[in-house]
Amino acid sequence: MQRLVQLALDLFDPPGPERAAGASPTVAGSPAEKIKPKLPVAPVDKAQAAPETGARIAPPAAPPAAALASLLSPAEFRHPRANREVLLGDAVVAYALHRVRRRSIGFTVGADGLAVRAPTWVTLQAVDAALREKSGWILRKLDEARARQQRSEGGRIAWAHGAQLPYLGEPLTVVLDPTHGFTGKGGALHPASDGAADLNLRIGLPHSANPAQIRDAVQAWLMRDARRHFTARLDHFAPLLNVRWTSLRLSSAQTRWGSAKADGSIRLNWRLLHYRPAIIDYVVAHELAHLRVMDHSPRFWGTVATVVPDYPVLRNALREQPAPLWE
Repeated sequence: MQRLVQLALDLFDPPGPERAAGASPTVAGSPAEKIKPKLPVAPVDKAQAAPETGARIAPPAAPPAAALASLLSPAEFRHPRANREVLLGDAVVAYALHRVRRRSIGFTVGADGLAVRAPTWVTLQAVDAALREKSGWILRKLDEARARQQRSEGGRIAWAHGAQLPYLGEPLTVVLDPTHGFTGKGGALHPASDGAADLNLRIGLPHSANPAQIRDAVQAWLMRDARRHFTARLDHFAPLLNVRWTSLRLSSAQTRWGSAKADGSIRLNWRLLHYRPAIIDYVVAHELAHLRVMDHSPRFWGTVATVVPDYPVLRNALREQPAPLWE
């Protein structure tokens, strides 16, 4: 009975001076609560939080517009295959958690966001604690990945006559040539007709071709040229590293530039052809170096440095210069 009387008094008790003056509530953006002193509030897992019941309390006066905007739209990073989320600083990070057979928790930040690999015996609380411990690094990498994605979006190719894209680090203009006035399969490089330093890629399509046809024709030509260019660079660096490569496959991966297997097979992303030759050389040397050292230990990087001494600069340039979007 005493509890019911106290509840009735709470409901009809008018707001105090601070509430009447429009002061911020104790917890920003939420109805003011009476918080007993010296009782810390334990963190609550959002997935386990139950809806509140009981009487509704009138909301506080609206906070300033800037504060309201930050409350309504906090920083958020969401992996497309996210199955768990955690609050890191002021940012909500939804990440893809994979249970794997390994001894430690590992995480990577890519174009899709944060992916975490954790042993099956590690608790979810331990995973989140590890992420909070590295929250500064994770948020910085997520910000960088988002900035790269925005730059990439700005470089989206408009597939039509006159479309431009980077080729070996230089501008390349697509020219539709329905007369096939060139030699070569599918297309051919020509100097710009106006005498400019830029190159034209003449493609044997009519001006009525749709964007998908133009895109596919350009991609086919670039993939053929990528195989030619990559083969020449593999043949250049393999003897210098005292290794032998056995096969080359082209990749269309979105987040990986290359890979190597112990049997000498090399996989390289054809989109590397967008970058200047020095960056391509770094990736080629990187994969060939794996035929000697199959990890990223100091010994591996020392091997890369024997043929590409400025690899740190080139590696950073590759990270900071996103390839154009082809969709």
